[in-house]
Amino acid sequence: MNYEEILQTVRGFCAREKLLDGKKHLALAVSGGADSMALLCLMRPLAEEKGIALTVCHVNHGLRGKTADRDEAFVREVCARLGLPLRVFHAAELEAEAGKPRAGEDWARRLRYACFERVLADGIDAVATAHTGSDQAETLLFRLARGTGLHGAAEGGQGADTEAVCRACGERWVTDETNDADDYARNRLRHGALPALCGVNSAAEHNLARFCEKAAKADEYFARQADALLASARAADAKSLPGGAGYALRSGQPVWMSEPLRQTDPLILDMALHSLVEPVRDAEEKYIRLLADLVEKGSGAVQLTDAVRF
Repeated sequence: MNYEEILQTVRGFCAREKLLDGKKHLALAVSGGADSMALLCLMRPLAEEKGIALTVCHVNHGLRGKTADRDEAFVREVCARLGLPLRVFHAAELEAEAGKPRAGEDWARRLRYACFERVLADGIDAVATAHTGSDQAETLLFRLARGTGLHGAAEGGQGADTEAVCRACGERWVTDETNDADDYARNRLRHGALPALCGVNSAAEHNLARFCEKAAKADEYFARQADALLASARAADAKSLPGGAGYALRSGQPVWMSEPLRQTDPLILDMALHSLVEPVRDAEEKYIRLLADLVEKGSGAVQLTDAVRF
């Protein structure tokens, strides 16, 4: 597809999913790579059509030394030339949220999301990030290998399309040299598993990306059902609860009655339990199993602290 066709596709997708409705100020996550520069090229005209203000957000992870500083300088130059506000975040100022060690893919992801949370707290309506069909395919394979559920599968164009968008707009981009190495698991999938799948079916990346979109819609449905379930099962009267649960409720801790949880569809229950343990999701599967056991035992009431204190 050429630039105009891609722009029209993105415009139609945003309209269909109501992504820009009611938005007054968006932040664009721009690393300087081809994908994020294509995002910038596509969102500028769409934001102008809707009267939406744009701010660019750049995260310098500090993991690649001089090349990371080069990327930051590149994004600063682009924003100055285009007259776009820019917010740059460095690893040191986000350490409280992202934690340690200051290395690895998981830490870099936490750092980016900490940055996005700060931007949203300052009045930005939403943060737009660039994900191609190749990105979605890699992420899906990576998470399936780690044992993800529906929610993880729900998290395109192709890489060549994003570069074509940049060229059509006269924009350059920078290349992350670590993408060529096999030090990271995602790179090994990119260089090995995906080419093998595409060798079997040339539409493999496209089909995996479509699956992610379908999973996202199913995830939204089950999330709504899970919210309704937890609301209906939420305990309100401490007098009717066993001693520990009654004390927890009086102390302001959340408590849910196990009977309505036990009677619900297992898929909805699974989604509800995932939402409860999200703050401790590094140990997610352990807590999911523990909470599920408590529900199955039918002890009358389930406290979130029953799980997280282990």
